[in-house]
Amino acid sequence: MRRRTTTWTMVAALTAGLATAQTPATRTPRTAWGAPDLGGIWDFRTMTPLERPRDLAAKEFWTEEEAATYQQRTLERRQRNPLGPSSVHAVWWLDNGTELTEDRRTSLIVDPPDGRVPSLTPSAATRQKAHGVGRPVRLRQSRNSPARGPEDLGVGERCLSGFSTGPPITPSAYNNNLMVFQTPDHVVLLTEMVHEARVVPLDAGPHLPGAVRQWLGDSRGHWEGDTLVIDSTNFTDQIGSFNTLGMALGSGETLHLIERLTRVDADTLLYEFTIDDPATFTRSFTAAIPMQRAELPLYEFACHEGNRGLVGILLGARAQERGDVIAAGR
Repeated sequence: MRRRTTTWTMVAALTAGLATAQTPATRTPRTAWGAPDLGGIWDFRTMTPLERPRDLAAKEFWTEEEAATYQQRTLERRQRNPLGPSSVHAVWWLDNGTELTEDRRTSLIVDPPDGRVPSLTPSAATRQKAHGVGRPVRLRQSRNSPARGPEDLGVGERCLSGFSTGPPITPSAYNNNLMVFQTPDHVVLLTEMVHEARVVPLDAGPHLPGAVRQWLGDSRGHWEGDTLVIDSTNFTDQIGSFNTLGMALGSGETLHLIERLTRVDADTLLYEFTIDDPATFTRSFTAAIPMQRAELPLYEFACHEGNRGLVGILLGARAQERGDVIAAGR
């Protein structure tokens, strides 16, 4: 894997900072078979942006006053957004984070130092421009699509892959919860969005043959001290190499994903991921997302390909083409 030697040094320092002053009574909880206990439901909502805003340049952390101002302005902006979490139309289903990470970082990306997704390689940039919203639609949510059929809609709209579940996992507008199950031989990551379950064997076995491609890739896990490391390849080209709600860069077929989960204390699970794809990005990049223990149960998110939402979208597109769609509020 291409990786700068400073990346995990930086992340290790972050982990150590979150875990300072642990006493024997608060050290990493263990399972009955002695492994670090990652089990439970973990909330990964946060107001901290994935990428550092460009106007902050090299500023890695906010001061307390700056953080309070940013939070207030963000909440005010959401109030003005008709689809924001405080809107009377959407308050019941949007669930954005309302607080920054405790260390007041200006981005979830911790490497490269500018806190931003690296540039595309020249060949990837050419492919990205040529692809547009053509098939396969790798976006989670399609934009400017003619919606001639299901294949023209985003993979999130088709309930094939969730807005936030990745892999890797990134905070989004709602359903920001992860449930972790463990056995001595496997770890299961169940994300609330589109109820996707990733079963990770804890063995030294090889990845699947290169011709076998899957939505969630092929994952293999192992322990490095108290950190679970998950190595994933064999993603399908139906998704991007890196995806967020409104972005799909490159192709999953060239993605090599490394994830790390560390139980920092009773109420915190640190999730880290590194995207390593030299065919798409000019360098690898790493993000760190502290997840907090959730008290509420995880309810089923009943989203499946071919559901009524997809039928409604296509019917609406056909009605719009016929010119019999009346604009809202008119």
